[in-house]
Amino acid sequence: MAAGSPAEYISHHIQNLTWGKHPDGTWGFAHGPQEAAEMGFMAINVDTMFWSLLTGVVFCWLFRKVAVSASVEKPTRWQHCVELLFEMVTGSVRDAFHGRNALIGPLALTIFVWIFLMNLMDLVPVDFVPYASHLVGIEYMKMVPTTDVNATFGMSLSVFALMIYYGIKVKGPGGFLGELAFHPFGKALLPVNLVLETVSLIAKPLSLSLRLFGNMFAGELVFVLIAALVPFWLQWALSVPWAIFHILVITLQAYIFMMLTIVYLSQSHESHDSH
Repeated sequence: MAAGSPAEYISHHIQNLTWGKHPDGTWGFAHGPQEAAEMGFMAINVDTMFWSLLTGVVFCWLFRKVAVSASVEKPTRWQHCVELLFEMVTGSVRDAFHGRNALIGPLALTIFVWIFLMNLMDLVPVDFVPYASHLVGIEYMKMVPTTDVNATFGMSLSVFALMIYYGIKVKGPGGFLGELAFHPFGKALLPVNLVLETVSLIAKPLSLSLRLFGNMFAGELVFVLIAALVPFWLQWALSVPWAIFHILVITLQAYIFMMLTIVYLSQSHESHDSH
């Protein structure tokens, strides 16, 4: 655990556990932000991978548990919760998606619950996991995957790949490229159309990833600042109200990511010629 000034404390708590290739050719964990930066693009944030996979496994286990023990006569509270989530997601897909694709509902449910669980890790006290990791010899440990832009950008790239795939599958290669080249100003302004539509297309995964990352990183940073700058006896008085408010942020960000995914995929199933 980093000790000393508040700046050192904050720097420690926002640093990922990074594994990669050192400049001398050896492989191992970074011992600070400088070493992590020197490892370059191929470095892996191990804590991000661990916590994102763990929350994914928890999501699958909980929902499978409900699926195999579902009862009409005696539904459990967790079954009621899952049914409410299912109805919420189904309603959102019905309202925002105008094509025909059996993948969209399960995808939307997975996105919402998985991102919500990853965001929920932000409510764990900021010193709890780093201190426990320090006791077993792990110097850095961030447990909120969505505060790592690599994770949020990876998810948005997956959505982007689906957008391109369904855009080509539904409209055909000519229809997909035609929308980029001829919309919105027609064939006469093809270069302008290409620039505008390409920028608009690329902006979608960027906005998805950076919106989620920015909101979650800011929320985490507030918790760290409270722990670093406020006396211990006053921390709970500030952390608890912020945590209660942050529950709304956690849920809203998961919902926004889900809804934008539905909207973007709906656009991939539509043709401008049909309007």
